[in-house]
Amino acid sequence: MKSLQQEKSLQREKSLQREESESRQPGRPHIEHAYFEDFLAARGLAPPRRDVVRTLQLNIGLRCNLACHHCHVESGPDRHEAMARHGAERVLELLEANPQVEVLDITGGAPELNEHFRFLVRGARALSRRVIDRCNLTVFYEPGQEDTAKFLAEHEVEVVASLPCYTLENVEAQRGRGVFGRSIEALQWLNRLGYGRAGSPLRLDLVYNPGGPHLPPETGELEARYRSELQEHFGIDFDHLITITNMPIKRFAHDLERAGKEAEYMALLANHFNPATLDGLMCRSMVSVDYEGRLYDCDFNQALGIGIAAGGRTIWDVDDLSRLTGGPIATARHCLGCTAGAGSSCAGALVEFPAAGTEAEAETMPA
Repeated sequence: MKSLQQEKSLQREKSLQREESESRQPGRPHIEHAYFEDFLAARGLAPPRRDVVRTLQLNIGLRCNLACHHCHVESGPDRHEAMARHGAERVLELLEANPQVEVLDITGGAPELNEHFRFLVRGARALSRRVIDRCNLTVFYEPGQEDTAKFLAEHEVEVVASLPCYTLENVEAQRGRGVFGRSIEALQWLNRLGYGRAGSPLRLDLVYNPGGPHLPPETGELEARYRSELQEHFGIDFDHLITITNMPIKRFAHDLERAGKEAEYMALLANHFNPATLDGLMCRSMVSVDYEGRLYDCDFNQALGIGIAAGGRTIWDVDDLSRLTGGPIATARHCLGCTAGAGSSCAGALVEFPAAGTEAEAETMPA
């Protein structure tokens, strides 16, 4: 029998799923659609507009071998949503028709678990596009994935690997028992293949996100600490550290609500708003695509079902992505997460760490 707490949790999940489904209905405005625009207007700032699309970020499914607490798409082992072959084929058609798109950024879930992952990689590389695999590292140890690391190296796929800390305790508190050891072994495996080594074309970046309702610390100092700790204890090399702010949506938002810290975290983001981040927002040069081919202005909007503000609704409705240039961007309150402190994007901080104000609220590095 389920406990009362389990029943309440299940009811909450069903309610959120209904809300998400309703928000995806055509013509239905999102309840927070004016929040960020009003926030900017109060400061005399215009809402962001689209620049040239340089990155196509593709979420090819929600199945994952992990179920991390901070996951904004709520992926896990029990999720089975996945992009079909005809969707993957259409993505490659779009890449071929839009030479200004330089990068295919593949995410999930664990994107490697989609049966068409390698088809997409081969196709995009044949079109001379950079390909990024957002990898949780532990997927290499799943059945059928034994040669995935080698495949990535052979096709010079850039690996962006999740490693929210360099200590076992912090990683496993966020991602589950046993994850740290397998992640370290996977990084050593990638190093042996040439990833992260000086002079190698095989790029290996690591991703840090705070373990709670804090802003990330300054990237340069944290990267130096990562590099020192991982090299000294495990002999691991990598190229760069990407710091990402936890977005107040989905699982992380649920955690904030349960802890009674939702209002406090939103105030933290608002109080550390940095207008210098606006020009570098990832939504200006990226289009996000979900496993069903629907279009969004960013991965976080995708998680909330907030469709793209300009152009067609799906990859089958649009041929020329340059027509999106200058168009509007759908925003909501979580956009404060991308514009707080040094800013946040899939490529990391957007500007240099503010000289004052943010440090006191940023997460401190573990000893």
